[in-house]
Amino acid sequence: MTQYLQVHPDNPEPRMIKQAVTVLMNGGVIVYPTDSTYALGCHLGDKAALTRIRRLRQLDDKHNFTLVCEDLSSLASYARVSNSAYRILRAYTPGPYTFILKASPEVPRRLMHPKRKTVGLRVPDNIVAQALLKSFGEPIMSTSLILPGEEEQLIDPYEMRLKLGKQVDLIIDSGTCGLEPTTMIDLVEGVPKVIRTGKGDTEPFL
Repeated sequence: MTQYLQVHPDNPEPRMIKQAVTVLMNGGVIVYPTDSTYALGCHLGDKAALTRIRRLRQLDDKHNFTLVCEDLSSLASYARVSNSAYRILRAYTPGPYTFILKASPEVPRRLMHPKRKTVGLRVPDNIVAQALLKSFGEPIMSTSLILPGEEEQLIDPYEMRLKLGKQVDLIIDSGTCGLEPTTMIDLVEGVPKVIRTGKGDTEPFL
């Protein structure tokens, strides 16, 4: 049965955050808020949970999953970053950006783009997401919450309960999120390239 937690958006209750972390640690799939849209998330090393997310979203093996991080301190563990790319990351995180980088050997191959060996990384500017990441102590493997056949993200937690049924283990409701996804910036070559225009301002990268 799917758990449903109503969490205060500005003062998330530690007990509820801990409950969500327990679900992640036990191999669960969760829905949680970010500074752009709601996201699907699971433990980085859990292959079965990743398979469930792929099935739910109907994603192929070319989909770039995103590691959502609390800050940049663990960046070197998951990505190869040039000095110029790191300066950009420092300037625009936390914020509504996803940065595509070359994955390090620490990243499971199933999370990478199969040919480019890249992975998305982002640091959300959202109090609930930050509380969850701090308590969890490691990145959350994530993708945006948009269902097959739909053109827009799910933004209403009540609608998520109706549509997702038993396909996820926990939904964190902290109110309505936005519709705009993150702006996606490719930093593989060190020079920023806009891949997708979203909530984050693209002007500095053009």
